Amino acid sequence: MNTQVFGVRHHGPGSARSLVDALRSLAPDILLVEGPPEGNELLALAAHAEMCPPVAMLVYAPDDPSDASYYPFARFSPEWQAIHYGLSQQIPIRFMDLPLANRIALRRLERAETSEGETPADGADGPSGEGGTSADPQEEPAAPWRTDPMLLLAQAAGFEDSERWWEHLVEERRDTQSLFAGIGAAMTALREHLEGTLDQQPVLMERYREAAMRRVVRAAEKEGFQRVAVVCGAWHVPALERRPKQTEDNRLLKRLPKVKTMATWVPWTYGRLSYASGYGAGIASPGWYDHLWGAHGDVAAPWLVKVAHALRGEGLDVSSAHVIESVRLAESLAAMRARPLPSLAEFNDAAQAVMLFGESAPMRLIHERLVVGERLGQVPAETPSTPLQEDLRAQQRRLRLKPSASDQSLMLDLRKPNDLARSHLLHRLRLLSLPWGRDGGSEGGKGTFKESWRLKWEPDFEVALIEAGRWGSSIAQAATAAVVQDARECEDIGQLASLARQALLAELPEAIEPIIARLQARAAVAADVLTLMDAVPELARLARYGDVRKTALEQVDSLLEGVLARIFIGLPNACSGIDAEAAERIFAQIQGVHEGLQILDAAALRASWLRTLAALAEMQRLQGIIRGRCCRLLLDSGALEEEGAARQLSLALSVGGDPSQSAAWLDGFLRDSGQLLIHDHSLWQLIDQWVSALSQEAFMQIVPVLRRTFSSFEPAERRQMGERVKRGMAPRLGAAPSDGDFDQARAEATLPLLSRLLGLEDRE
Repeated sequence: MNTQVFGVRHHGPGSARSLVDALRSLAPDILLVEGPPEGNELLALAAHAEMCPPVAMLVYAPDDPSDASYYPFARFSPEWQAIHYGLSQQIPIRFMDLPLANRIALRRLERAETSEGETPADGADGPSGEGGTSADPQEEPAAPWRTDPMLLLAQAAGFEDSERWWEHLVEERRDTQSLFAGIGAAMTALREHLEGTLDQQPVLMERYREAAMRRVVRAAEKEGFQRVAVVCGAWHVPALERRPKQTEDNRLLKRLPKVKTMATWVPWTYGRLSYASGYGAGIASPGWYDHLWGAHGDVAAPWLVKVAHALRGEGLDVSSAHVIESVRLAESLAAMRARPLPSLAEFNDAAQAVMLFGESAPMRLIHERLVVGERLGQVPAETPSTPLQEDLRAQQRRLRLKPSASDQSLMLDLRKPNDLARSHLLHRLRLLSLPWGRDGGSEGGKGTFKESWRLKWEPDFEVALIEAGRWGSSIAQAATAAVVQDARECEDIGQLASLARQALLAELPEAIEPIIARLQARAAVAADVLTLMDAVPELARLARYGDVRKTALEQVDSLLEGVLARIFIGLPNACSGIDAEAAERIFAQIQGVHEGLQILDAAALRASWLRTLAALAEMQRLQGIIRGRCCRLLLDSGALEEEGAARQLSLALSVGGDPSQSAAWLDGFLRDSGQLLIHDHSLWQLIDQWVSALSQEAFMQIVPVLRRTFSSFEPAERRQMGERVKRGMAPRLGAAPSDGDFDQARAEATLPLLSRLLGLEDRE
């Protein structure tokens, strides 16, 4: 009987290449791979034609899908290559590790102990343990030999970190003979040093895991397999080669708690491979590793060609000569650094020096696009999934919305049926806490027929879909149930109005009615005017969307009228006797109500609102910022003439007034509108005179307020104001010239010289 243990680095292309060679040489009759035993039944799907890594095996608890672990695989992962080898040779393949049924149960016990204030048991995973669960309270010890024990070997070899040491020793190695024997010897020496000299014993979870691995190995040997190949993280090699008695492992694993679990394959991304998850082994450069795996000969030229293509795609000029010189420089750097071949560090230095002339900013693009990569995997349709996952995939195919790991822009025209259906789907997913689509910002314009989105698919969305399955078997059904439940638990009418609008955008008619009913009930008992004001912007947008969405919302119109009537009556009292902090909040609320009314076709409501603003502007006992904003809104709406605004300004900035209130009034009047100050000469002059008349003490008192006001202006506006101050007061256009400083005699003395310069003497 021959049992060989191959220690690898998870997601290492050099380890994968060496492992394939070793397996071909051994020709095992059974293959044991570190991984979740719950996934044994899914291994056959790895060879499916539609399976395209990166993918991950997801194991979760059905009663709480957030209690889950991922085991990701890339095409250059040693475990993935081992699985493919076993499937191609038609030999048995088994995962070996502590089942997630036990690990999830242990995590729940630990969380319960922690919540009760007890010290949790020692259960953190080892260096190759699980680290990327969605709810794992275990923490690694802070000591370097616990978080990264291989750092000791790297430092002994003269490397600053274990990443570079392992890449140099294994991943970039071409000679694979005796590699695994050397890895086993190094790990054995390292663990003996840690457990002996440093007295650092394996943590409890690590002992559980290694005992479970040994149990699987013993079972394979007892079944009569003669050539057993064991593939595991390098850290575990000594524990599997030097086994304790079987009774010790059985005693350790006896009576471990269990929960029910389920497993499936999910798409993964190279970006997510940088996270420690499942195997607890994240990598910093999956795109680079993919290139190393695919390059069977020259590595340098193909990589730098990819770099050149990426830079050209961003409009940067990169020629073939740049590529050639970059290759030469990378090879020279490798020779200077005593390396047999250039590594990623040499290629980065060469590209930055030759292609980018030393600029570092574009290297971030290279890192995101190439070093990390934007690849999104794919799983077969036969993969076990929930009804909600199947419904989403069907809609993605029907609407031609293909998930992508890259950040993509999508512009939707809501007058087109397919685009409208896309919008409904993206909004429904957001209600299920699955933000596949994010707001695209100002790209969508101000029209109601356009929507701008930014799309990026994250692997965690698969877990979110599984969690959302408790709400229903379809996206529409689940989103309806989820938003209605949120509305039942919500007390704030502003948030309720927002939920109603989101349900409208998602076209969930069965959800809108109960949300509106809840909103009416809360608004009826709301006594705070300021709380009602928070709801107006969302209610106004909700009422406005009835046209393009073709949804009747008469209930919203009547509700909005009632809310506004209460605001018009109660706002003056709500603004009285408040401090500066409360005035800031009301400032924003007044602006929100005003903007909400502007989008409504309701002249009577706007007229009532303007009368309320006029009353507030005349109330001298109010905070200056509120009176200033009311005056400005009246001026912008045409309800206040420029002369009236000038009178209000003069009164607010009068010498006898409180300088702090004057500055606050000015803040409310001018905030976010520097152009008014630039182009209104009389306003500029009045403010200049007011500031000049202030004492030094008063000026220092109001500087913070003025600074806040001017910081709201655009940089170009502030620059224009500064230039205007530097050159002094300019006369207004069209102003009559004054002769008060004109010297007639001196002017006449210049006439003879001007006549000679213009040649007028000769004509005479």
